[in-house]
Amino acid sequence: MLAYNYSDRAQQGQLNVRNFWVARLSRLYPVYLFALVISTGMLMDEWHARSHAQFTWGVLLTPVLLQGWSPSLSTFWNTPAWTMCTEAFFYVIFPVVVLWKRPKRIGALVLILLGLWCLGMVLPSLYMWLHPDGDLHPGRYTDGFWMRALKFSPPPHIPSFLFGIVLADLDNLIPRAAWQRLLLGAIGMSGIYAVLYYGDFFPYPMMHDGLLMPLYALAVLGLAGRNVIARFFGFLPFAAVGQASYCLYILHFNLWNLIHDSHILNRTGLARFDPWLSYALLVAAAVLAMKFIERPSQRWIKARFLHPEKRAQGRVAAPAVSMAGMQFSSE
Repeated sequence: MLAYNYSDRAQQGQLNVRNFWVARLSRLYPVYLFALVISTGMLMDEWHARSHAQFTWGVLLTPVLLQGWSPSLSTFWNTPAWTMCTEAFFYVIFPVVVLWKRPKRIGALVLILLGLWCLGMVLPSLYMWLHPDGDLHPGRYTDGFWMRALKFSPPPHIPSFLFGIVLADLDNLIPRAAWQRLLLGAIGMSGIYAVLYYGDFFPYPMMHDGLLMPLYALAVLGLAGRNVIARFFGFLPFAAVGQASYCLYILHFNLWNLIHDSHILNRTGLARFDPWLSYALLVAAAVLAMKFIERPSQRWIKARFLHPEKRAQGRVAAPAVSMAGMQFSSE
């Protein structure tokens, strides 16, 4: 989506890097910080599970989005937050990477996408070949240093980041109403379902590091079109969850633990409705965080730190593009 919104401006020399970083920080950081604040109880668990040196570094690195550069600290304080470290790194390099001159032909872009997919499989393949952590059958609970580096540090995910940029170019070349989008979306979603259903039969390091990139690409191309798939996922409740998806992602892990560690559902006699009640509570919390924390904070940061001409541009910006219930604007 970064490439969708910013690529043309960058190619024309109109991307203000400072304003880009301010806009991205306003989107990412307030809810990230809020998630850490409400997860302070996790620090007690971290204190007992780690050395004093590790704990100190974790407390210092996590609030500034640097924990992912240390495999041992990548899941410190809030497990899903490792992705925000990777995302912040991608924001830093995006203004340079987006200037990469890419072809404007569908065939050439597809070849680049396939090349990036293969590049993304190099490190997982090496891990499976060399077994650096000594685990001959690595899986979800493999917790060695090299598995954590493969899963949680930013560099292994660079191919998927570049893949997304090229995918945005391909998306621009396919008409929104083209019947091919419906076909591609159906193939992508069916393939994702099949792979996840039979996930235990696929190599875990590759599953975690980009094996499904082509299928996700097909699904995105389908969802970005005007067809029955996009209309289905554009249904209002789906749209609301899609808009709050970042809040849901960054809050869900520790909120789930908080709900169940407090035994509040057992004490209130509501445990029989779990896990669906917990799911509903998490979604509600995410929507509330979006409404009362994410969006007000984003408006305040932009009003305070964006250049005046950028704020004026934002008031006359083109309308947002809706894709599968998620709204994207030039900001």
